[in-house]
Amino acid sequence: MKIVALVKYVPDAKGDRGFLDDGTVDREGSDGLLSELDEYAVEQSLQLKDEVDDAEVVALTVGPDDAADAIKRSLQMGADAGVHVNDESVHGSDALATSAILAAAVRKIGADLVVCGMSSTDGGMGVVPAMIAERLDWPALTFGAELGLNGQTVTIRRDSDTTSQTVEAELPAVVSVTDQSGEARYPSMKGILAAKKKPVDEWTLDDLDLAGTPVGLDAALTKVTQTTERPPKQAGQVVTDEDGSGAQALADFLSAGKYL
Repeated sequence: MKIVALVKYVPDAKGDRGFLDDGTVDREGSDGLLSELDEYAVEQSLQLKDEVDDAEVVALTVGPDDAADAIKRSLQMGADAGVHVNDESVHGSDALATSAILAAAVRKIGADLVVCGMSSTDGGMGVVPAMIAERLDWPALTFGAELGLNGQTVTIRRDSDTTSQTVEAELPAVVSVTDQSGEARYPSMKGILAAKKKPVDEWTLDDLDLAGTPVGLDAALTKVTQTTERPPKQAGQVVTDEDGSGAQALADFLSAGKYL
């Protein structure tokens, strides 16, 4: 069985992040890392691998040169191989184009199961897993808090505020898992050393027979047209209550909507 874990290289949310003049994320102006939400996808893929004989986990990413670090981290965690789709024309692609590229890569890899995070920490759309499933004509099981595999049947438990649903489908399928699916493991020293010997393929759109496919910023149907820097933090307001006016001052503050 071949399990593909989708991984994305994103700017570190703890650092300074910005945009380029064309409205795309400035990925070179800040440190990057494997998206935290994608770590759960890798972890669940590895757990399935431990349960299934002859299972292989392939980490797949789309992005510039630095995106190779997302695959590197996945290999250190325990993935068996990596595929990096690296093509300059991909820059600025929206979710539609990204899903087309990923679906073509999944076909080329020959996957039986695709495991995704619930969203990317830099985009936050959460629609790519369903788009990939539609392009592949595979069932999509999304937002799983628990993932299981029994023979050729994959099952997730999807939790809401009031209920839990159990959803299953026959392979091949696309699933996405939430941050409630289980903490991701830390790479061990053995895993870090072993990752250096694992194969990583780098493909272009030509390798995926996607030459001429509408991708990139010019073909994107969704674009960032305006950005505003986050305002600096301001000191809070201290209300003293020496004369009994504190309650009224608090009421005035709340009624003015300054807490929003």
